[in-house]
Amino acid sequence: MDRIDDAARRILRVKFTLGLFETPLADETLVNQLGSQAHRDLAREAVRKSLVLLKNGENADAPVLPLPKKASRILVAGSHANNLGYQCGGWTATWQGVDGNNYTAETPYAETAGDSLILTIAEPGPSTILNVCGNVKCVVVTVSGRPVVIEPYESQIDVLVAAWLPGTEGQGVADVLFGDYGFTGKLPRTWFKTVDQLPMNVGDSHYDPLFPYDFGLTTKPVNAS
Repeated sequence: MDRIDDAARRILRVKFTLGLFETPLADETLVNQLGSQAHRDLAREAVRKSLVLLKNGENADAPVLPLPKKASRILVAGSHANNLGYQCGGWTATWQGVDGNNYTAETPYAETAGDSLILTIAEPGPSTILNVCGNVKCVVVTVSGRPVVIEPYESQIDVLVAAWLPGTEGQGVADVLFGDYGFTGKLPRTWFKTVDQLPMNVGDSHYDPLFPYDFGLTTKPVNAS
């Protein structure tokens, strides 16, 4: 009962602080700011700055990026390539980007569904990587909220980018791939080789990651001609 009382006090304290008992309804005068161009521009900037370039060609003397804007053909493949729900992940009104307009109640999920016990890339991801990268130069952009096992395919990948969950302004990924902006992001956590290495932290005697904490290659923007 003490835990219930404590939880109720914390909830009520926030409501009192926000004045929700005096003004319980949302301020509709702010509705036009939702999804405004200024907000979208800021979100797109956040995408550009959060991308982490993990690989750019076999060596620094032969980088693949930036991609040429006048390329005759570019194949975009993968289940996440044109799926806004996947790119937003759990940060949506409905879990994992599932479509929906009006929800008055949902099954509780925050306590468990945010965690994933599967840290490998699900099909058709591996097949797409092997089929495409085995035939042409390829750029692999991982859309995930965490590091995933990529080592089995890393040798066949020409460019590897961690995009995390770019959200509604995923165009920011293209901004950097084509050189309008440079890569500046660094890994906020260690990128492991296999799940058998976990847990693994900086300073551990067995610290042997695929990419270490704070790793990230940089590029400079291409000047418009």
